[in-house]
Amino acid sequence: MLRAKCSRMVVAGAALLAAVPAYAFRCGNRLISAGDPADKVLHYCGSPVSVETRRAERPYIDELGRSYLSRGLIEEVVIEDWTYNLGPQQFMRLVRIENGRVVEVKALGYGY
Repeated sequence: MLRAKCSRMVVAGAALLAAVPAYAFRCGNRLISAGDPADKVLHYCGSPVSVETRRAERPYIDELGRSYLSRGLIEEVVIEDWTYNLGPQQFMRLVRIENGRVVEVKALGYGY
């Protein structure tokens, strides 16, 4: 009885350690998450199967989080959506990059 209980606890603990947050993307043994540079994603994950690029304007926000919209300061942002296809057994990933940094990672449907 005690052995079975310990065994279940070990399995549950291993599952928790292996879990990757929804906002992250595992490439091999490396983890890609918000704030990482685009170069790191390319280095560890390789080239995506598709890239969509667009430009947007938004209020300038400084490093302290203050918005300068009232002063009319606007910045142009380059937004790239990189799609990774990990095969039919795994979900595809959408990695959104703004001005060269990962801002979001989303799981899509199963790959092909």
